[in-house]
Amino acid sequence: MHGVTTTTKELGGSRVRVEVEVPAAALERELVGAAGEIGREMKVPGFRQGKIPSQVVVQQVGRGAVLEEAVRRGMPSWYDEAVQGAGIATVGTPKVELADMPEKGASLAFSFEVGVRPGAVLGEYKGVEASRREAVVAEEEIQAELDRLRESLASLETVDREASIGAFVVIDFDGSIDGEPFHGGEARGFPYELGSGQLIPGFDEGLAGARAGDEREVKAAFPEDYPSKELAGQDAVFAVSVKEVKEKRLPELDDDLAIEAGGFDSLKELRAEIELRLREAQCEQIEQDFREAAVDAVAAEASIEIPRELVHEKAHEMWQLTARRLKGQGLDPATYLKVTDTTEEDLVKESEPDAERALRRESALSAVIEAEGIEVSDEEMLDALREASAQPNTPEASEKALRRSLKKARDAGTDGPLREDIAMRKAVDLIVRNAKAIPVEQAKAREELWTPEKEKPEASKELWTPGSD
Repeated sequence: MHGVTTTTKELGGSRVRVEVEVPAAALERELVGAAGEIGREMKVPGFRQGKIPSQVVVQQVGRGAVLEEAVRRGMPSWYDEAVQGAGIATVGTPKVELADMPEKGASLAFSFEVGVRPGAVLGEYKGVEASRREAVVAEEEIQAELDRLRESLASLETVDREASIGAFVVIDFDGSIDGEPFHGGEARGFPYELGSGQLIPGFDEGLAGARAGDEREVKAAFPEDYPSKELAGQDAVFAVSVKEVKEKRLPELDDDLAIEAGGFDSLKELRAEIELRLREAQCEQIEQDFREAAVDAVAAEASIEIPRELVHEKAHEMWQLTARRLKGQGLDPATYLKVTDTTEEDLVKESEPDAERALRRESALSAVIEAEGIEVSDEEMLDALREASAQPNTPEASEKALRRSLKKARDAGTDGPLREDIAMRKAVDLIVRNAKAIPVEQAKAREELWTPEKEKPEASKELWTPGSD
């Protein structure tokens, strides 16, 4: 760890101000690293490129410029260490203030204000009641899976008839705008399902009733929002040659389908397997729903004050996580917002109820961790790292590498988030172990009950309870 020191001041409204001091030695180490980074791109007579000593870089560039780069590089880790050292759970984006750059041999000072997770005064947390539904697989769900299976095994057969909606045509086409061909406007042997809307508007109407061997002129229009700006809003003409008309043939719902689908002996056996898989998926979801309901019940029993501003900041934080996930999948968040015809603020506003629920859950679980003295061992940390390294598309790390990674995180003071995540899971397990499952109908009925703590609406249809008039 860098050994940063912190002083925390409560600001009210679930916000704090943290004053941070970075020791001169830690700042100097970062400055040497920054100088090495800058020096890789420099050319200095008498030194090989990439091998320039840090003190020479400082002389050439100036200590102030190198120091600014050092602070930029070191700030994320200093901030994380300060958060862990202050023992706070932050919410939202911090407002950081940096003091004047220090002289050589002096420490660096900065401060930040940030929202923090509210505290919770626990009520009942062992033995809470939570709704749990039964797994019921409807016949319609099984049939829907069978229909999807038949679709996946369908074949296309050539037919001698006119093409109608749902039929496939195999076509060659050449497109032109104002008599001139354009890039991407031609294709050979292109299979197209009438009515699918896969091609631009005009093709479905232009090919309706076509037969193999027909030559047609199709007039179509590129939409105004077409990705290619050169083509957007343009009217085009396509010379189309119909090569074949094909029809989708679904396999019969019989024992042969069961054999083709996966080597089942009969349709009855296939249906049983589908029902089993659907039931298992339901049971997993039911267990997850029950866990969430149990935690929500604990949060409902607790006293937690959450300022509206904090909810908004949490919602922003959730969008930032989503944006990073989209980037990880190769999707630009800005493009996502455009495609979904929404704005970041709209999404943040819509997610505020989820943000408030998340804050209540986290606050309640944090209080349970403290009440029960829940701790996380290094072996539990290693188990979590093993699980993460065993994920699909993730290279599996050796045991030595995992232990080295844990030690590095602990030494750098960055093991806190993972340790808290495991502790919260343990708190959820404790709550769920002691929770009492009740039918969904019973839970709904209780929500409708009038009690003296609730304001009774006019013309109430809620159930009478003892003590009510």
